[in-house]
Amino acid sequence: MHVRRFRIFWLATAALSFLMAGCGGGESGNGVGYNSRQVTFPNGTKIRAELAIQPADVMRGMKFRDSLPENEGMLFVHQKEGKYPYWMFEVKVPLDMIWMDRQHTVVQLVHKVPPCPGPQEKCLSYGGGFNAAYVLEVAAGVAAKNNIKPGMTLDF
Repeated sequence: MHVRRFRIFWLATAALSFLMAGCGGGESGNGVGYNSRQVTFPNGTKIRAELAIQPADVMRGMKFRDSLPENEGMLFVHQKEGKYPYWMFEVKVPLDMIWMDRQHTVVQLVHKVPPCPGPQEKCLSYGGGFNAAYVLEVAAGVAAKNNIKPGMTLDF
């Protein structure tokens, strides 16, 4: 009986994988991947932001990445508003961090946060001084280049 259930599960999984492979390689109709969201700054600049929603994804964040293009980022989605400081341990690239409330209004911004390869006790935490529901991380300098300031609203 267990072998039959496994075989049915395997066939269903294989069929689903086959169907998903034909769906454009994980891209939605607007060219933004299913696990990402387009964020538009007030000046019209668009960032493709990878979504971090699950706790494991939020914990991993930008760790271990060697680069971050100016038009990409990571959008952290928290289930409820709170004060969320971010830690740079094992992050290899400098970042700008933008905290936003539920209405996508910037409540805090930290420019050019330096990477911290470790050890852990030498790595600082940044932000978290205001209630936020979202945090957008972009390459260092992107926020200043686009004149992002607290009180502005980002579209996503």
